[in-house]
Amino acid sequence: EQLAATKPGRLHLRSRGSYLVLRELHAWEEDPEVLGACQKLIQVLIGDEPEAGMENLLEVTIPPELERRLGDMDRREQEQRQRKGTPTAR
Repeated sequence: EQLAATKPGRLHLRSRGSYLVLRELHAWEEDPEVLGACQKLIQVLIGDEPEAGMENLLEVTIPPELERRLGDMDRREQEQRQRKGTPTAR
């Protein structure tokens, strides 16, 4: 994820065919945590590049309301994994 946080890193990952590897990983991986991380990384790689001034995703300021909603989504995903009996990594 750290490499995909910057525009040069994303360009490097794309130029090396990382999407194809991630797509194959996603097809056979069973661990929900790995699948979730894989899906998020795929979205970053196939999505449009952020606008000027936001190329480094680690430095982007997230509005508090959006940060809360994203945190809620992460908690719901974790609860679903726990209900299914899948251990979570921490």
